[in-house]
Amino acid sequence: MDRNKLTKAQRWQLADYLAETHLDYVNKRVRKVKPAKNIYSKYIKRLIDIVVSLIVLTVTLPVNFVILLITAVTLGSPIFFKQERIGKNGKPFYIVKFRNMTNETDKNGELLPPAERVTKCGQFLRKTSLDELLNFWSILKGDMSLIGPRPLVPEYTHRYNKRHRQRLAVKPGLECPPRTITDHVWTWQEQFENDVWYVEHVSFRTDCKMVVNLIHFALDRKSADARAVAKRGTFFGYDEKGKAINLDDVPQEVIDILFENEVDGKIKNKESVQI
Repeated sequence: MDRNKLTKAQRWQLADYLAETHLDYVNKRVRKVKPAKNIYSKYIKRLIDIVVSLIVLTVTLPVNFVILLITAVTLGSPIFFKQERIGKNGKPFYIVKFRNMTNETDKNGELLPPAERVTKCGQFLRKTSLDELLNFWSILKGDMSLIGPRPLVPEYTHRYNKRHRQRLAVKPGLECPPRTITDHVWTWQEQFENDVWYVEHVSFRTDCKMVVNLIHFALDRKSADARAVAKRGTFFGYDEKGKAINLDDVPQEVIDILFENEVDGKIKNKESVQI
């Protein structure tokens, strides 16, 4: 079966199967995470978030108004994109952004890949990180922080191994930038390991360094171009070596065998599939 022709239900079924067959094995081999606990992470970080988010929301009000008008003209209603994400300790919340993608679908009625739906204005907003401005409202409310692991969709939560699940030990942030600038789209493994490192090293000094890296990350041309393309794909789980993977990393023979055993939308003889 062509992996590019899998329906959303089949892709989610495949990801669930990877979690079912791999997580116990992977969890026995990952290193434990010890989240940092200090006065800064408990009190000062939140105070800084409130002050900075208030200032940014006030200063960028005219910019947000212009983006609102452009979005209304190029995409129409709805102007805002609202999506559920997972926050600290697995608590769900909603992020709100200006829309920068169309709702074009394929012949099966499913949305086309993000890279094919992003508007020219949306590409500019992503490159300049202006699409993140409304997230300061989530920071002010307390759902997010300035620096922290990116908030991801609920469907990913049960796919994490117990090491990467610790990225939920802190509030999600606008960005948890890499410690060194990259010129490629981050793999899920790179992102999750960077998130875990942050969880173990949260401090005022770490956040100051991260803010500097965030500015470099946003302004670096190669990095910005890589982010705007959005070709990383969906997080599917882990391979036999414990590496976080997307759909392209799943062996084709696994997909073929798995869905040859599909009857009425359910997989039978799962034990015959080796990943």
